[in-house]
Amino acid sequence: VQLQASGGGLVQAGGSLRLSCLVSGGTFSRYAMGWYRQAPGKQRELVATISSGGITYYADSVKGRFTISREGAKNTVFLQMNSLKPEDTAVYYCQAKLWLEWWGQGTQVTVSS
Repeated sequence: VQLQASGGGLVQAGGSLRLSCLVSGGTFSRYAMGWYRQAPGKQRELVATISSGGITYYADSVKGRFTISREGAKNTVFLQMNSLKPEDTAVYYCQAKLWLEWWGQGTQVTVSS
């Protein structure tokens, strides 16, 4: 299973970005998918998850601003990020999970104040 994350970039505070994670190999519909992030000097933290059945979970810090979704026809999970804040600056990683975990390479998100 391979994961390819994309969509990061530099944006001003209050702006929006949409991250994508393309999953190849295996059966996408069976995987729980997640987005994590790691800021410099900090541990990797959970941002949002979506189960194979579409149940979502969000960290309190992003609730109401970020939306995770998945599109089976494209084998892709998305993270729509609105009202971005400087503290959202991090490398964002996507994860696929079944009885194993697979990780993408990460995409940098930088939010300027």
